[in-house]
Amino acid sequence: MKLSLLNKLALVSFAVTLVAVGTLYMYVAPGLQTRLLDQKLSQLAHAACSGSYYLRYGARRSGTRWSARHSGTRWHKHCGRASTLRAIESLPLATIRSRVDTAADSSGYRVSLLSATRTRGRLKLSLQADSSRPTARQPLSFPVAAAAASVGELRAAIESTKKGIFAEAADPIRTRTGTDVIVFSARTSGLARSVAVVRHEILVAGLIALLVGLVGNYGVARALSQRVKRLERAAERIAAGEFEHPIRVDSTDELGQLAIAFNAMQRQLAQLELARKKFIATASHELRTPIFSLGGFVELLEDEDLDPETRRRFLDQLREQIERLRKLSVDLLDLSKLESGSLELRPEEVDLTELTRSVLGEFEPTVAQHDSQLELQLAPPSITVTCDPVRVAQIMRIMIDNAITHTRPGTTVVVSAGRENGHARVAVRDDGEGIDPLALQRIFEPFYTGENAQGSGLGLAIASELAERMAGRLSVRSAPGATTFTLDMPA
Repeated sequence: MKLSLLNKLALVSFAVTLVAVGTLYMYVAPGLQTRLLDQKLSQLAHAACSGSYYLRYGARRSGTRWSARHSGTRWHKHCGRASTLRAIESLPLATIRSRVDTAADSSGYRVSLLSATRTRGRLKLSLQADSSRPTARQPLSFPVAAAAASVGELRAAIESTKKGIFAEAADPIRTRTGTDVIVFSARTSGLARSVAVVRHEILVAGLIALLVGLVGNYGVARALSQRVKRLERAAERIAAGEFEHPIRVDSTDELGQLAIAFNAMQRQLAQLELARKKFIATASHELRTPIFSLGGFVELLEDEDLDPETRRRFLDQLREQIERLRKLSVDLLDLSKLESGSLELRPEEVDLTELTRSVLGEFEPTVAQHDSQLELQLAPPSITVTCDPVRVAQIMRIMIDNAITHTRPGTTVVVSAGRENGHARVAVRDDGEGIDPLALQRIFEPFYTGENAQGSGLGLAIASELAERMAGRLSVRSAPGATTFTLDMPA
């Protein structure tokens, strides 16, 4: 089954929320239980330390509470080792039991006093006093008391029984005959209930978050999907050749930026389509005119009564029309090669000044016919560059031909070559009327021609592309009375 973008976004968001809730439920809650249990053991340890002191001396240590705040495993500096400051067996049993009950009432924990004796190497515990009533006592074996009596230091641990889990802390008290151990204990069922409540709250909150997230994510995904659908429909319209309806830009996010880029592409495609149609019309006219002329001249030349002068004039016009067709076909072939990337360049070291002189000489008949002036300015006398001389000469021809063709008779065209800022530069300047600012922005686009311009609109586009292929640049500056096309190439 193929999932749509809408469903994919909703499912991914749902999965992320589910993983987050699952992580809280599976890892945070058990960790909370462990931390609460550690805190309870630390409190019992502090209480056992205080209770041991009270049991021996009948008074609390100054500033000491039965249930001290959690402080990790750091217990009171007077706890953690057995003391013989006063023998507890010298106290009457009633006094000991009274103190045990007082300690239990003050701390809120069960307090037990056990006597630890060794018989044949085995440690035996016997209950001397217990704060709980015999009928309410939980059957505890107090393993923590045996551990504390064995090492002579305060110990805290948990004990699991059939009645539940108990937290215990034991502080040893040395006597003349052995060791007594005071044990503070408490049931941990309250901790388990607290953790269960937390887990239940996490589960309920997680389910609500999943539901709200699913609805919210579906709404966001739906909105994103609709915006993507708009782009898809716009692409289909463009594929069908409709460029009149831009996409509505309703945000500044990534999709909004994509819509802006899409509209820019649509405008460029519209301009390209307009240029293509204009080129087809121009090319049809350019091809139709010489072809019709050729057909007419052929029919005229079939007349055997033509005098030699007329026949020669017709032949000259035939050559002009054939030259127009040749130039158009060459331009179309060059443009096709540039667009397909199959145009091959043959770079070599070239004297740019000599190449400029050679190209300029080709235009002497044209300049004379146009009644224009062609001026050459070279500085320095020799400029060596690495380039394809055939293609550089082609660019120069296009620049000079453009200056002569699109200016009035009598125009002065200045061709200059030199070095500037590490580049070789060839510039063609004329003193014509200049180029319209709107046309100036698109003058290097394929197929583009001005309002009253003649030709196919391919020459400058081909020249610009050839310059870029040789790591150069063709640029133009124009104002009324001065237009300059400049070719820059690495020297």
